[in-house]
Amino acid sequence: MKLKHGFKYKKNGWNYISIRGTPTERGTAHGILLREEIQECLKTMKWNIYDSHGLDVGFFKEFSNFIFKKPIEEHFPEFFEELSSIAKGAKVDLDELILWNNIASLDYALPKLRLYLDHMPQLKEHYGHLLDILPTIGLMEGGSKDKCSAFMAVGNYTHDGKICCAHNSFDNFIDGQFFNTIIDIKPHKGHRILYQGAPGYISSQTDFFINSKGFIGTETTIGGFNNYAYKDPIICRIRNCMQYANSLDDYVEMLRKENSGDYANSWIIGDTTTNEIMRIELGLEFVNVERTKNGYFIGFNAPYDPRIRNLECVNSGFDDIRRHQGSRKVRLEQLMEQHKGKLNIELAKEIIADHYDVYLNKTNLCSRTVCSHYELDDRAFMSQPDRPLPYQPRGAVDGCVVDTDLCKKMSFYSRWGSSCGTAFNVKQFMKQNAQWKRYAPYLHDRPSQPWTCFKSLDKMPILTVTKSTRPPKSSNKKTVKHVLSAKNK
Repeated sequence: MKLKHGFKYKKNGWNYISIRGTPTERGTAHGILLREEIQECLKTMKWNIYDSHGLDVGFFKEFSNFIFKKPIEEHFPEFFEELSSIAKGAKVDLDELILWNNIASLDYALPKLRLYLDHMPQLKEHYGHLLDILPTIGLMEGGSKDKCSAFMAVGNYTHDGKICCAHNSFDNFIDGQFFNTIIDIKPHKGHRILYQGAPGYISSQTDFFINSKGFIGTETTIGGFNNYAYKDPIICRIRNCMQYANSLDDYVEMLRKENSGDYANSWIIGDTTTNEIMRIELGLEFVNVERTKNGYFIGFNAPYDPRIRNLECVNSGFDDIRRHQGSRKVRLEQLMEQHKGKLNIELAKEIIADHYDVYLNKTNLCSRTVCSHYELDDRAFMSQPDRPLPYQPRGAVDGCVVDTDLCKKMSFYSRWGSSCGTAFNVKQFMKQNAQWKRYAPYLHDRPSQPWTCFKSLDKMPILTVTKSTRPPKSSNKKTVKHVLSAKNK
């Protein structure tokens, strides 16, 4: 599909869009190109928040309009215009689109609802009578659920001394299944950006991005983070970095400015021009910044900084190898040392698909591994068995890798479905795990897909169709669909 200010194609489970121009031009193109996908995202979001919180979308729109929409409109007019244009192009409600863009930040702000209730008169009028019977609003643990594995290395740890990076997203499948979108933005001003995201998103939120200034960016969430202040949403602060930051110092400054603590992350940023990498553990009261030209940083959903870990988080799992934080901390450190001096793109693909369980000391597809599989885990060894539940449809839904040379070409490799290629079949999963059957109408199959190189493009590629032999059906074996291969003109 091709428009004046953008185009779209599909490949190996991914939607790719390239958009350009002013906020109105690129936003309108984004909305039109992904209209069906955005509409499905919002439909699923409405069901999911009702199922998980017991309140309809009207409640969350009222809440979001004050917590998220107001500061975006007042402090980031460029991004508000882009969001408004996406909504018009997709023919969806702007308030719902803004809620969707900030869905990862929602549970950070909700525990503070009573503090801001007087600023939301319609919510107070329509839902205020429920507050006394909503203990979760005031007592929920707070923060996004723990997700994602990552590393970034440089110097003596890589085969050429340059930067090498990998990331995967593990999420509830009902949310994570929509992050199969590669978005290429050539804005009217600032840096060109290539990132993995979801339909309708103005930032990545998985997070994985590169830009024409030579920066590589990724993160992993800080699990159990429970601090929040009403300031600027992270989707705008990180998008501001992606589009306008010119140095690692700029990233620190822009992420910290009006930091609300929402979607607290350990950000890992690499500057391919200076060959330096940085980790920003971004709490609210406390921020820890480390930089190196010879070493590595890993992400496993718990912070190294004792202040953030003890004063702004609960249940961090930092040292508990029965849990995915402590186990992946150990395993990723092992893998960095094991491959010291050799890290490259091919090893990065292997590492982000690793299934070694350091608690049971064996290869084991489960929640504790770098490529996590909650959907296959009975949670028998968990010290906190209710977080999440046995066989929950959750886990790694992708893999992304990049190095300095690829970044300079505005390209990276991605794999959709899971980092290791293990397929997910809804029908077969529900036969084995009937407790989750209410999810079935909203879940998608994710057959095994190959690693695919994506790059910034200024014109629509030539697409050809190739067929592959379909192996026997299995929820744990690879299945193959028709694959689109793309060649540039």
